[in-house]
Amino acid sequence: MKEDFGSAGVGPDPRSDAAVWEVLQRWRAERRRFVLATVTESRGYTPRKPGAHMLVGSEGETAGTIGGGAIEQEVLSAARALLESGGSATLRRHLTQELGMCCGGEMAVFLEVLEPAPRLVVFGAGYIARPLAALAASCGFEVRVVDERADWATAERFPAARVELREPEAFLHAFESNHDDFAVVATHDHALDQRLVQILLRRPFRFVGMIGSVPKQRKFALRLKARGYSSAEIARLQTPLGVSIGADTPEEIAVSVMAQLIAVRRGARTTAGWTPPVREPLAAESAKLRIESSQEQETS
Repeated sequence: MKEDFGSAGVGPDPRSDAAVWEVLQRWRAERRRFVLATVTESRGYTPRKPGAHMLVGSEGETAGTIGGGAIEQEVLSAARALLESGGSATLRRHLTQELGMCCGGEMAVFLEVLEPAPRLVVFGAGYIARPLAALAASCGFEVRVVDERADWATAERFPAARVELREPEAFLHAFESNHDDFAVVATHDHALDQRLVQILLRRPFRFVGMIGSVPKQRKFALRLKARGYSSAEIARLQTPLGVSIGADTPEEIAVSVMAQLIAVRRGARTTAGWTPPVREPLAAESAKLRIESSQEQETS
């Protein structure tokens, strides 16, 4: 179906190129997935020339046109296939010999799936979060920084990110995450880190990472185990975070973290998350962790 532009005479013709750019902007804002089809070549008599565009949404809605008739039906079919597989493709057709159209020319149409920008939620607005947010935004991520400290979570410190000045747990409970989202925990409080990780590991995030050392990693894993998290759930937590490049300063650490986020986004091989040891922790330590967990549940 064609995009609805309201009552007659309001807004551009849904088949015009002006409609394409209006709808593209709106679909981008709505984080929709769609195909952009562009006429790249034409020879002889064709209904549209290079530079003509059409959008095809995931539910079959369209904006713009590449000429109508059989060639447009071919493009619609190719677009639906691409929405299933992803990527891009070029469609070439002789309008008369292959499609039975009377135009007599030949057209090439390039189709590409436009994906919504991946979202990165950074919990904590500290020294590492600042360069990380800037790098992530420049690499195409839609970044949110969450912190309840008004002197840290400011638009001046994070000009390329959406700043959420609120308690991180409250934000996370209200946030509708999906399997394409990324999360990095880098707050000023280890107890808060623990609570956030416990929520994140049971939410549909593509990536969950936490800034921390190996001792912190192991302590968190033992606590998660005592709270009933499986080894597979615990292994989702990427910590220590980042690619090993000998990073020392906040900016260098942000670079190493960003490298890992990009690798995950692009499907490149990365170091597996830490999986807790097969052997059970020492009895005394296990008992202590069970007591801590019980006390937290009583006070929550």
